[in-house]
Amino acid sequence: MENPTEKINPIIQLKAVTKQKRDRKHSFIAYMFLLPWLIGFFGLVLGPMISSLYLSFTRFDLMNPPRWIGLANYQNLFQDQRFWDSVQVTATFVMIAVPTQLIAALLVALLLNRSMKGIGIYRTVYYIPSLLGGSVAIALLWKNIFGIDGLVNQVLAFFNITGKGWVAHPDFALGTLIILATWQFGASMVIFLAGLKQIPSELYEAAAVDGANNIRKFFKITLPLLTPVLFFNLVIELIKSIQVFTSSYIISEGTGGPINSTLFYTLYLYQKGFSHFEMGYASAMAWILVMVLGTLTAFIFISSKYWVYYEDGGKS
Repeated sequence: MENPTEKINPIIQLKAVTKQKRDRKHSFIAYMFLLPWLIGFFGLVLGPMISSLYLSFTRFDLMNPPRWIGLANYQNLFQDQRFWDSVQVTATFVMIAVPTQLIAALLVALLLNRSMKGIGIYRTVYYIPSLLGGSVAIALLWKNIFGIDGLVNQVLAFFNITGKGWVAHPDFALGTLIILATWQFGASMVIFLAGLKQIPSELYEAAAVDGANNIRKFFKITLPLLTPVLFFNLVIELIKSIQVFTSSYIISEGTGGPINSTLFYTLYLYQKGFSHFEMGYASAMAWILVMVLGTLTAFIFISSKYWVYYEDGGKS
């Protein structure tokens, strides 16, 4: 008697072969769509990163072939006073600009989280600085506003107050850049606004029944439920602030002055690489920046389990 499985097996095998061909076809199509990204990643990201890592152990001036010098670039970095000045300036900027920008973004988001006539126009107006703030034109405008004959001093003169050349004074130049960074809170504001829209109104209604005022509602409901959004904004703004470059370059005309008061880390890296042609030294600075960013980001992610809350009451 003929075994029925012998008739079934060829059919099963044919279906399996057909499925494998279909899966291979789908995979091929998927990889074809991914090909532009893969070319960009390996050609414009991973490749240059590996080259930069190699160059950080060499002396390379763009004119002559790289010469291996081991850890000399890293050793020289920690003996370079301008390097430490750039670290101090960048750290000061980050510690002041990031919190003030997030606070400003949250406050404006709270004001715009309501139904009123023309609210979309207000939201657009507050968002525009985020689109323009990193441009050369805005940096030039900012330099003129805080210049000796700029708008700020003209307003002060109206009240018989003699202003300073804010961008040319070592005690105030960094402050003008912090104000510029704070002014660019639009992107964070939009994200906060989206987070506010996700908070259930029933929670506020229940709190009102219990007699909670607006301040108590903010600290007991709004802020805890916004911590995931705050976490996201904090990471993004921290990374962006550490890499700030354009405003300092334009306002100080590439010098980092006055007296290194606006010498951001990325600006000093640029000077070493493209002004002094010390590409090995600049590459070492770049990799230290990568390690610092990675460490800070990892710390924020690890610490988030203690302060990031979700709607169900759990932590991250």
